[in-house]
Amino acid sequence: MRRSVVLVNNFGGSVRHFGAQARAGKVARNKRDKRVKDRRIERTQALLRNALTSLIHEKSYDAISVKEILDRANVGRSTFYTHFTGKDELLASGLKEMLHAVQSSAPPSEKQHEKIVWFSLRVFEHIQHNRNMGEGPMGARARATLHEHLQKALAALIAEDVRREFPKRGQEALSPDLVAQYVASTFILVLNWWMESRSRLSPQEADALFRALVLPTLNAA
Repeated sequence: MRRSVVLVNNFGGSVRHFGAQARAGKVARNKRDKRVKDRRIERTQALLRNALTSLIHEKSYDAISVKEILDRANVGRSTFYTHFTGKDELLASGLKEMLHAVQSSAPPSEKQHEKIVWFSLRVFEHIQHNRNMGEGPMGARARATLHEHLQKALAALIAEDVRREFPKRGQEALSPDLVAQYVASTFILVLNWWMESRSRLSPQEADALFRALVLPTLNAA
């Protein structure tokens, strides 16, 4: 009887052991499959963003159809709508991707309000780099649409840091959302001037101009 109990216990332990191994193996496979799937998604979205970017430099944004984006990216319609509701969401996605990329490269700083205005120099440098790479000119309407989406993306990106630095206290306090919109719209104002006037200012000088406009207001708030 004792031997039977030992065998049963050993068998039960083995079952639990192999069951745990099976579960661990399944978790590992799921993680591996997820990484593969994530890479595929990232690759597909990158193809679509690159296709839209190249088309923006060729024609009016309003004239670009989803079909043209799909043909340029060699991506199916159903795949496109799995990721995006339309070309506006695709455009916004590309801008957010660019901003997160430049954010990760921004060095930490203890300067006052730096967490709010950190993006400026990085975006100016990004645009200057694209200019130097010989990207074709962009039409006025396409640039206006691009910058409209960029303004929204910037305001959303810095909103949390603005709320931390400018918590609303009472009726007379500045709204953090208003501050975020002010910073983002002022940046777009400077960016439009810098690009449309073909200013010879370097990215560093354009950044200094933007900061000269917004920092006194942030300091006084």
